[in-house]
Amino acid sequence: MCGGGIAGQATAYWLARSGHRVVVVERFPSLRATGAQVDLRGQGIEAVRAMGLLEVVRSKLVDEAGVAFVNAQGRARATIMANTSGRGRQTLTSEYEIMRGDLVRILHDATNGDVDYVFGTSVDHFEQDENRVVAYFSDGSSDEFDLLVGADGQGSRIRRALLPNGAPEPYWRMGMHMAYWFVPRIASDSNIRDTYNAPGGRMVMRRSHNADETQVYFVLREASEEASAIHREPIERQKEFWAGRFRGAGWQTDRFLEGMETTSSFYSQEVVQVRTDTWSQGRVVLVGDAAHCASPYSGMGVSGGLVGAYVLAGAINAHPADLPRALANYDTTLRPFVDESQAEVNPRLLRLGMPMSRFGIDAFLAVTGLATFLRIPDLVARFAKEDRGGGGRLPESPAAVSVRNSG
Repeated sequence: MCGGGIAGQATAYWLARSGHRVVVVERFPSLRATGAQVDLRGQGIEAVRAMGLLEVVRSKLVDEAGVAFVNAQGRARATIMANTSGRGRQTLTSEYEIMRGDLVRILHDATNGDVDYVFGTSVDHFEQDENRVVAYFSDGSSDEFDLLVGADGQGSRIRRALLPNGAPEPYWRMGMHMAYWFVPRIASDSNIRDTYNAPGGRMVMRRSHNADETQVYFVLREASEEASAIHREPIERQKEFWAGRFRGAGWQTDRFLEGMETTSSFYSQEVVQVRTDTWSQGRVVLVGDAAHCASPYSGMGVSGGLVGAYVLAGAINAHPADLPRALANYDTTLRPFVDESQAEVNPRLLRLGMPMSRFGIDAFLAVTGLATFLRIPDLVARFAKEDRGGGGRLPESPAAVSVRNSG
């Protein structure tokens, strides 16, 4: 397993539970239990429930009651609350909001006794034949396995090795970029996520996850080459870019920019989806964002990784002696779910929510305010027949077929 994040650890959980020997190599020197707030939706909730971890997840949930759209004075013009009715679909705020680091630690605690973890190491390259795959590691060592799983994220090196030379890059770009970091919490930071729009396609979000810290998100609507390239620059250069784009944006931007200068939690990325027809080749397979990143705007990134891990392990355990059939079934079973999750992201609608002009912002706030006054978002969520990702149910449990005595 290449990658010790959410999708990698979830896959390791199911495979180890069924008796497979699982080795997880993670390029970071220790468990990467960092990152911003994530959520669970639809089948992702059911996948966690199937692992027996839902109550543990509940104990770590972030108290976020809803999302407010505010003006430059910080006055809420529209508020959409979380759907806690237990039916319908999640709203902009899920009933299951959790910090990425907490979810990573939960999965690690659930796998640590059954899975071998190797930190500070990555897979440099691999070779395979009909019977085995040999992974060559960054520390100069190598080992052979029945299967290599690439769970190494949106920029997956395993995926790059799988795709044929000259293949188009698998990124579906939306002309949007995002950065986040943590700042000290102040008294006015509530359990409602604040969202503020500034002219020029700029969005600032604030959400607070504990008594001491607040998360800051800057989102930029820009399709320039400079914006796409900045995420590969040194962090100080990235911070300069974001400060230059957002200085003078209004609301609490100055406070957030001041906090950005000293934060150790800064992260910058382009908002993309990973779309590729190739999820496996021989004895190598992709899972999670490496296979099908849906982008933060889908709301299904974490849930998609958890569901993908569940389906992959189930396919392998159903046909432990026939890997080609197992990987083909993995693709056939998961592909409709992924296609539907990715289709939830409409760049045109996203652009409507990030107007370029002050007039567009005022119009957006007026329309959103009227919709919430009429309780339209609440009613749509409560009476929806399915959550994001469609109405399909998870297949039979991955642990249903044990391979402990299969040799």
